[in-house]
Amino acid sequence: MKRKKRPITLMEIMIVILLIGLISSVVGYNMKGSLDKGKAFKSKQGAAKIQEILQFEAIDKGIELKEFITKDAPRRYVDYLVESGLFKDEKDCLDGWGKPYDISVKGEDLVVVSAALRQYERSHKVKPVSEAKIAETETSEEG
Repeated sequence: MKRKKRPITLMEIMIVILLIGLISSVVGYNMKGSLDKGKAFKSKQGAAKIQEILQFEAIDKGIELKEFITKDAPRRYVDYLVESGLFKDEKDCLDGWGKPYDISVKGEDLVVVSAALRQYERSHKVKPVSEAKIAETETSEEG
């Protein structure tokens, strides 16, 4: 005896679609936090990399950092980074959120900061890495 195949009802299809939508919305909601953490990590690593490259450029030109930043003020730091060969184009020189870094000189140290990263750290109450700690770790690694 042959059994008749029972077709899938519209109600069954709707339930399956509802379950898929529910699962994907939960996964998507949980992924958002992970994406922001990834952007923050990319911004921190990019700032450290840019800081090192600009310091090497200043050393290569034989001038102090303060003079390097103020003397070549019309020239953007992105040009130095692209010339170094470690960045392909201007898009690689942006932070995780696609915004440019702020560069300044405090004392003897070059400080590279992402405004979007600071905003993220404030809104998520993440303990920011202090600029003094960054300078201390760099001097301790050199010595």
